[in-house]
Amino acid sequence: MQELALLAESAGALVIDSIVCKRLKPVAATFIGKGKAEELAQWVQENDITLLLFNHDLSPGQERTLEQITKCRVLDRTGLILDIFAQRARSHEGKLQVELAQLEHLSTRLVRGWTHLERQKGGIGLRGPGETQLETDRRLLRDRIKTLHRRLGKVSKQRQNRRATRKKVPIPTVSFIGYTNAGKSSIFNQMTDSDVYEADQLFATLDPTMRRLELAGNTQVILADTVGFIRHLPHDLIEAFKSTLEEVEQAELLIHVVDDNNEEALDQTNRVNEVLLELGAENIPQILVFNKIDLSGHKPDIEYSEKGRLTRVWVSAKTGAGLSLLMDALADHYRQMRKVIKLDIPAKAGRLRAQIYENLEIISEKDKNEGGWELAVSLDDRQMAWLEKQETYQSNYLKIDIINGLAPTGS
Repeated sequence: MQELALLAESAGALVIDSIVCKRLKPVAATFIGKGKAEELAQWVQENDITLLLFNHDLSPGQERTLEQITKCRVLDRTGLILDIFAQRARSHEGKLQVELAQLEHLSTRLVRGWTHLERQKGGIGLRGPGETQLETDRRLLRDRIKTLHRRLGKVSKQRQNRRATRKKVPIPTVSFIGYTNAGKSSIFNQMTDSDVYEADQLFATLDPTMRRLELAGNTQVILADTVGFIRHLPHDLIEAFKSTLEEVEQAELLIHVVDDNNEEALDQTNRVNEVLLELGAENIPQILVFNKIDLSGHKPDIEYSEKGRLTRVWVSAKTGAGLSLLMDALADHYRQMRKVIKLDIPAKAGRLRAQIYENLEIISEKDKNEGGWELAVSLDDRQMAWLEKQETYQSNYLKIDIINGLAPTGS
């Protein structure tokens, strides 16, 4: 219920009061029972309420019946979240995605808008203009949904093309994920010196933002800031935002931001993992980053598994405490996956040498007497695949010897 109040405030509503009802099972017509609905109607009239928000999904029939009894607008949890998304969408793609989700949700509720017109009751001579209008609107709605699907398909292809372009350069993608309002955008801005919109409210960020980040050891990553998750995230939203969430699916590493000051942090973490399971991204490696330690009182810290893999970091995006630990840990994470190899580069391959210096970590370099260079380079499998695609390499200008396994930390 506290989360519902935060959602309402994020949408711009003024929360007057909350009511909790206990039932063994929902009532088909009114969800909360006819007696409780009439009690609610009296409460609405006495307190001059203009909107009732339910922390559950209501059927179109339940919404209509409750509105008739209470004489007040009724909105369920999904409708409220969709309204917040409509307010936050900034990019062309984000607006298309939100509109599609809204129309999918509205398609079964369209009948409410025509209560002033006559309905079709059946029988000769009883077909009124209201039914004609409803059918026309439903048809327009279906056409608009098809149009949005086509447009989002084109946008998705453009995103795939951009992703394919990024993959041509050996730079891994790291995506921020987490429960809404955990502080993903705040950490993203601190690490990349960006100005992505951040606020102490639910769903402040909708549109994904990509930034290149330079780490120690000439390590570069692409950081992606994505939309936050929430309990019972509407299925229509997950479907509409599939192209945006592809940034999560295609990432090589996930930074899972958790609000360290929230009593329900464990439950929120489980909810995020449920959404990842639905997206098919549950096997992507994660680093848990506990944010807001300035409120929880936890000190900046870092934790590794028994195998030496980074697992947890405690930071504060507000004060910047612990962020240097996170940056160093990220660099160390990618350094552990590297091998050190020796490259024998002839003098006529100077352009390739320049590309290697730009994209890879150079351990040492030695000039050869006959001309050319001998480089010791630290790289991972992805960077090795990039190197093998270079024209000079394909022309057999290079002689590659593996010196050792993992690159030493701090090299």
